Amino acid sequence: QVQLKESGGGLVQPGGSLKLSCAVSGNILSSGGMGWYRQAPGKERELVASIGSGGSTYYVDSVKGRFTISRDNADYTWYLQMNSLKPEDTAVYFCNTRPPVPKWWGQGTQVTVSS
Repeated sequence: QVQLKESGGGLVQPGGSLKLSCAVSGNILSSGGMGWYRQAPGKERELVASIGSGGSTYYVDSVKGRFTISRDNADYTWYLQMNSLKPEDTAVYFCNTRPPVPKWWGQGTQVTVSS
């Protein structure tokens, strides 16, 4: 039984930083690696960043240079360091494989960027 648990969200002022964590339990085999997704109110869920099994990374254009995805193989945990946050980054953030497995979506963690 795979479970993905996101944490680390919160309320932050524009220009601030947050670090999200994704704790994985169970056996995940994903050749596409792991990704961070987000869903803002009234919008579709989008892939924000991903990291492959070989360490290759992908970022959506809107977060390039501000967000960094990483992983800790020992703890089987993935992270998303978010710097220079903008109000448009406000969303619920989720982790999942890339491509995502629908039954593995967790509740996500809310990130709100506001002054």
